[in-house]
Amino acid sequence: MSGQQNMNSPYALELKDLRKSFGKTEIIRGVDLAVKPGERVAVIGPNGAGKSTLFNLISGRFGPTSGEILLGGRRIDGMKPYEINRMGLARSFQITNIFPKLSVFENLRCAVLWSLGYRYTFFKFLADLEDANDRTEELLEMIRLDKKRDVQAMNLTYAEQRALEIGITIAGGASVILLDEPTAGMSKSETTRFIKLIREVTEGKTLLTVEHDMGVVFGLADRIAVVVYGELLAFDTPEAVRANARVQEAYLGSVVAESQAGGH
Repeated sequence: MSGQQNMNSPYALELKDLRKSFGKTEIIRGVDLAVKPGERVAVIGPNGAGKSTLFNLISGRFGPTSGEILLGGRRIDGMKPYEINRMGLARSFQITNIFPKLSVFENLRCAVLWSLGYRYTFFKFLADLEDANDRTEELLEMIRLDKKRDVQAMNLTYAEQRALEIGITIAGGASVILLDEPTAGMSKSETTRFIKLIREVTEGKTLLTVEHDMGVVFGLADRIAVVVYGELLAFDTPEAVRANARVQEAYLGSVVAESQAGGH
């Protein structure tokens, strides 16, 4: 995996006039977005706005109809997801994506092995792979599941499963992390703890997250990208977005008032 930034580019991730159509329906309509290294960006917008499509384009699940996607100054549009991952971008999905019958440790070690270049290694040799085992232990502590290392993933709480998925996502040392609704389905207390975890494990990395919970958005993001009907309506600080009349009219509305009142 490269993950290195082209020194000619000041941006970790850049979208240039990005467009995506399915048949005659244009879903993404000319999005321009430039994210700096180490910046945390929340992507918000109403259902059907094109947020998931945008993530699918960036991570290589879909190819764009036109436009460019640059990772550290290098074009990645049209590349396969595994090629983009090797260049330093990792994504977690809206639906928890783990091996339910493997232990927490084994789930993480699978991700670590792949990132270190081990492919199809017989399990009897795994105990000898010190670099992989050491990295797995680090991740266990980082996501605070070291006490659950031998528990089958299917027996973790929902919040713990999401934490495990975060660990799997960052296992390869990617510099750009995409999280798709990471706190969906969590209680308020779980969400608060999870935001803290996300902040810690993505320290120094570039983060893009799709999120509906405005408490999470305003508490986590350095900047907010507002997508409405496939277009970028605003890209600014949380304070500026909160005060943007066009954003309020198109999307936030009562959510902003609720957030200002300390609600969720």
